Amino acid sequence: MNRRGSLAILGCGAAAALGACSLKPGEQQGGQASQGHPADADTPSQVSTGQSYPLAWVLSSGGPRGFVHVGVLKALHELGLQPDLVLGSSVGALVGALYAAGMPVADMETLALEASVSGLFRLNLRGQGWISVGGVADMVNDAAGGRRLQHFPTPFAAVALAQQSNTLMAFNWGDAGLAVQAACSIEGQLAPVLIRGQAYLDADRLSPMPVRLAKRLGAQRVLAIDASAYEDQAPPGAEAYRASDLRKRQLTQADAVFADLVLHPAFGYYTGVSREYRERTIDAGYRQTLLQAQALRQLHGLS
Repeated sequence: MNRRGSLAILGCGAAAALGACSLKPGEQQGGQASQGHPADADTPSQVSTGQSYPLAWVLSSGGPRGFVHVGVLKALHELGLQPDLVLGSSVGALVGALYAAGMPVADMETLALEASVSGLFRLNLRGQGWISVGGVADMVNDAAGGRRLQHFPTPFAAVALAQQSNTLMAFNWGDAGLAVQAACSIEGQLAPVLIRGQAYLDADRLSPMPVRLAKRLGAQRVLAIDASAYEDQAPPGAEAYRASDLRKRQLTQADAVFADLVLHPAFGYYTGVSREYRERTIDAGYRQTLLQAQALRQLHGLS
């Protein structure tokens, strides 16, 4: 399986129409945001913290391209850099949650190289879709030791899309696995996640790299990690994929202009889930991030 259209590990939907979010700290979206702490400690929610975060890392969607996030995080860790807030969309939510929960980067790399694709999927017998990514929820909750999002060592939000209202939700409270499963549920391919009667999906078609949302949640500066393809590298015969890439570029560019620094590693156009692909993608993210060491240190206030 080496075509970009394959459904691979960690999941990501195809980009569609350009949209902008209006979410602000404390602003209610889809009936789920709340002021203060909700009485329910387990149900995923967006909670207004009222905090200012000096620096946020925003991890984009990208399906199997999301292995690059692991390499980038490996390099950032080696450089001694840390965020005050992490946001992730789709596969970025999964990788970001593992990091924010405190999983050592070396363990994250091992997991990325050895994880079974089939282990992420579950048969869904209720609601929309026959297949869910319930295995993602299990993976995140295992890594977090059962801790809820509000107890993560690094503040974190999984960005999902409310299906009915077409609005973004930044889940930063409650069951971490369920929140990330919602963020990874590809529209039209995987079962959405029901939370308080609302169906939530992968936010890729609205916000594949939610930099503006990070700013509205209180981030002062943003490092964005873009796992999308370089559409100008599409080879002959990939015109249909390139059209999708161009639509997604509209979305990512709309947020990229608000980031203080964007890392967009290149590692080839087509994707897959083989061991060789995973190793190559992680290595590209690692090496190309280290090339930006000086700029990254400056952004993090270390030089």
